[in-house]
Amino acid sequence: QVQLVESGGGLVQPGGSLRLSCAASGSFFSSSTLAWYRQAPGKQREFVATIASGGITGYADSVKGRFTVSRDNAKNTVYLQMNRLQPDDTAVYYCRLSSVFTPTTWGQGTQVTVSS
Repeated sequence: QVQLVESGGGLVQPGGSLRLSCAASGSFFSSSTLAWYRQAPGKQREFVATIASGGITGYADSVKGRFTVSRDNAKNTVYLQMNRLQPDDTAVYYCRLSSVFTPTTWGQGTQVTVSS
């Protein structure tokens, strides 16, 4: 069974950067679609970015041009580089793995706080 562990969250000032990582255990990583979601207090979880097995990426309009999703199949890890962070980016960030070979899996989340 796949397990996902996010890391890299923290407190950053507006305009700063963070890189989140999500490491997967188990098989099927390279054939899976990975995605990042976030959930701010009192709000529903929302889509942030995705990267398919072939490397095609997609982004929410709110992060396009500031965030970059990438993957390293040799390390079973997906990344989210976040630049020019704003207070509205404050949320718990989750990664999600989707595959035809295993149930959709979520990580436990990592907190990102953007504040001066």
